[in-house]
Amino acid sequence: MGAERNIRAKKLVACAMAFAMAFMAFTAPAQAQTQGREVDASEALGGRVPGAALGNSSDAQIWRAVRRGLQGSVSIPNKQAGIMIQSEGDNWRAWRNGPMTVYGVWAVLGTIGLLALFFALRGRIKIDAGPSGRTVERFNFLERFTHWLTAVSFILLALTGLNLLYGRHVLLPAFGPEIFSTISMAGKFIHNYIAYAFMAGVVLMFLLWVRHNIPNKNDLAWMAKGGGLFVKGVHPPSEKFNAGQKIIFWSVILGGVSLAATGLSLLFPFSIPLFEISFTVLNVIGADLPATVAPIQEMQYAQIWHTITGIAMIAIIMAHIYIGSLGMEGAFAAMGSGQVDENWAREHHNLWYAKEHGGAATGGGQPAE
Repeated sequence: MGAERNIRAKKLVACAMAFAMAFMAFTAPAQAQTQGREVDASEALGGRVPGAALGNSSDAQIWRAVRRGLQGSVSIPNKQAGIMIQSEGDNWRAWRNGPMTVYGVWAVLGTIGLLALFFALRGRIKIDAGPSGRTVERFNFLERFTHWLTAVSFILLALTGLNLLYGRHVLLPAFGPEIFSTISMAGKFIHNYIAYAFMAGVVLMFLLWVRHNIPNKNDLAWMAKGGGLFVKGVHPPSEKFNAGQKIIFWSVILGGVSLAATGLSLLFPFSIPLFEISFTVLNVIGADLPATVAPIQEMQYAQIWHTITGIAMIAIIMAHIYIGSLGMEGAFAAMGSGQVDENWAREHHNLWYAKEHGGAATGGGQPAE
């Protein structure tokens, strides 16, 4: 009996030990986790997890920085991929699809409407004394080449640029996606490469004509009389270029430089910090603009300013085309053959005619003022 009791006792001890070992093995992970929380209890209370991760907590500062364009490190060549979110892209899209598109239509169509109204009320501006049958040279070959180089390239740039802004609203529904894509792709190449011809034309134009386009007191008299555009028989004194032509000249020069600068920035993306430099200069004279502009923002600003300047120049050049062709008798010949009628020269550019061709400095019978 004693031997049997000893055997049972040993079996009970063995079972108890086995049960205890199994229990310890089962509860070890939970104990380890509990010990981990005890070691870093403050982080556990904040919702954090081991490894310095945020866990289920939120860091507003980090996400605010990410939304403002915080750039991280990437191993691929395109470093712009390090920007997770760029909220200014929403602003750019809103501007492009909103005010620029809407006001651009009003600017272009409004200019056409005003010119049509002016023609209906004023009609074509005639040579008051009638054609004399004798001509004088107004522009030489180099001047005419420069004008047409700039003019033709600008027209091509304007048409292809307008397609980028309005093509999907106008041409896509009219011609379908295949023809529209072909037109747009061809327009892209035309726009990119003809731009250099336009830049060359602007430079040549400046070199040839800047000395004739310095404002003076005669321009004030011309402006005071509206250039004689609104009243028949009125021809204010004018040199080689009148005040209206000087406005066109400086619009083309300044607008052309602006288009060239932003265009080059778009042609060579992320390589020309155009607006960061401009903002820095403006801040020196009292402006309060961002001192640092992200590369992607440079592209967005460049595209917006390029479009605004382009539409403004389209409106101005349409008025110039009108007055130089349909709007005024004898004006087109100045850039066509380079020869203009003597009476036209006396009426519209009397001071220039007297200086260059030895005539009396009168305009339409009026004494030079």
